[in-house]
Amino acid sequence: MARYPINGLTLAQANAIVAGALAKGRELNLLPLTVVVLDAGGQMKAMQREDGCSLLRLEVAQGKAFGCLSLGVGGRELARRATAMQGFTNALSDLTAAKGLGAVPVQGGVLVVDAAGVILGAVGVSGDVSAQDEVAALAGIAAAGLQADTGEPA
Repeated sequence: MARYPINGLTLAQANAIVAGALAKGRELNLLPLTVVVLDAGGQMKAMQREDGCSLLRLEVAQGKAFGCLSLGVGGRELARRATAMQGFTNALSDLTAAKGLGAVPVQGGVLVVDAAGVILGAVGVSGDVSAQDEVAALAGIAAAGLQADTGEPA
């Protein structure tokens, strides 16, 4: 039986990202979080939603991650573009909605990259304020031994 090659973000890494992000959320006493990990092709690799999350947290978290993958930039850069280029952001929203997902251009969406800067996937966290969601995402990525790209210039 033929198999697809194993490359990119592994299930073990995705699960470690989720666990690390949720652990950081509990450490900081954040509101209940939803964490979504997408592979480089935009497919959901892992997701967990803590008890007590409000409605649409899954869609917001997925939209944060998918928006990052859609343009190959972190959530901070997406947020800057949303402010500077509203027409473009509206078009991005329409295009990603046509794919059944959507793009949420705020902090809390973070690209997952390897040591060479190759995009392996993205993480979206939703539940607290966006800056705190990003802190949890970064902790999850670090827990998996990978690197993060928030969209902040180097």
